[in-house]
Amino acid sequence: MPHSTRRAALRATLRDRELDALLVTNLLNVRYLTGFTGSNAALLVRADSDEAAVFCTDGRYLTQAAAQVPDLERVVDRPCDVALVERAVKAGAGRIGFESGHVTVDGLDALADAAGGAELVRAADLVERLRLVKDDAEVEALRMACAAADRALADLIEHGGLRPGRTEREIARELESRMLDHGAAGPSFESIVAAGAHSAVPHHRPTDAVVRDGDFVKLDFGALVDGYHSDMTRTLVVGRAEDWQRELYQLVAAAQAAGRAALAVGTPFADVDAAARGVIEEAGRGDEFLHGLGHGVGLQIHEAPALSKAGDGTLLPGMAVTVEPGVYLAGKGGVRIEDTLVVREGAPELLTLTTKELVVI
Repeated sequence: MPHSTRRAALRATLRDRELDALLVTNLLNVRYLTGFTGSNAALLVRADSDEAAVFCTDGRYLTQAAAQVPDLERVVDRPCDVALVERAVKAGAGRIGFESGHVTVDGLDALADAAGGAELVRAADLVERLRLVKDDAEVEALRMACAAADRALADLIEHGGLRPGRTEREIARELESRMLDHGAAGPSFESIVAAGAHSAVPHHRPTDAVVRDGDFVKLDFGALVDGYHSDMTRTLVVGRAEDWQRELYQLVAAAQAAGRAALAVGTPFADVDAAARGVIEEAGRGDEFLHGLGHGVGLQIHEAPALSKAGDGTLLPGMAVTVEPGVYLAGKGGVRIEDTLVVREGAPELLTLTTKELVVI
C-alpha cells in the first residue's frame, strides 16, 4: 500500500520541522495519506511512529473507514479536528502542526482551546509538497483517466457526435457520457465545448449555440478515475478549414511541441512557459496567449506546480503536468492544444494520446 510510504515521508518532514504531530484536515490530503474517500474525516500523524497515527470520522462512515483505513487506529467523534488535538496533547505532543490554509478563524479558536498549553504551528502545504511528485499508483490512475478521455473523444468522432446542427451542450453531455462508458467515475470538471467565435474564450461554458460548417470546435475535458483527474484539449474544424485556421493551428501546435520538449528534469517552471510562449511571441501573437502554459494534475484538476511566468521551482521526476498553450482571436476563433504528461529522466511520458494533427470533420 502506498499510503504508509506517504505517511513515512511526511513523518520525516515533521521531524525536519521539529513538529511532534500534524493535524490533517484537508480531505484530499486525508485521502492521499489513508485512502479514505468519505466527506468527513481528519488524521493525526505523529512524527515518532506510524503506529501512533489516528484516523477520525463520524458514525456514518464506520464500515467504509474499516475497509479503506484498516491499518490505522480509528476513532469516531465530532468534531474530528478537536478530538485529535486533544489526543495529541494527552500523548505528550508539545508542537502540533495544522493545515493553516484549510482552517477557519473560528476553527483555529476551537483548536487552541483543545491544545491547552501545547503550541499550534502553522504548517501549510506540507502534504501538498509531497503530492507534487506522483508515485506509481498515482501515475497509473492518471493513465487510466487519460485513456478514458481519449477513448471518449474517439467514440464521439466515430459516431458523428461532432457535426453541424448540434449544440455545444449536446456535444458536452455526450462526451461526458462516453467517458463514463470507458470507466470514468465522472468528468474531471465541467467540459468545455466552444464552437466558432466561442473558441476564442479560454474557459467558455457550453451553451445552446449550434455548430456550423467551418467552425473551430474547442474541447477541453477530462475523466476522473480513482480520484485522479485527466486534462486534455483538442481543437478541431467542422467542414472545411480556412487558411487562417490552419496557420493559427500550426502556430499553437509548434508552441505546444516546444513546451513539451522543455519538460526536462531540473528545468525551472518559468522556463517551460517561456519555451512555448516564445514561439507565439515571435509570431507577433504574444498578447493573444492569455494564460499560463500549464499546471499540475492529480487529486485536484489544478494543483501545483504552476508552469507560468511566475512559476517558482524546478521540474522533478514524477511531476504530472499539463502543457496547454492557446491563441485566441476575439470574435473570430481560437486554438488550444493540451496534453497531460509525467516528467521523466529523458523525455516526458505522454498520457493523452489523441492525435495533435489538425482534425477536419
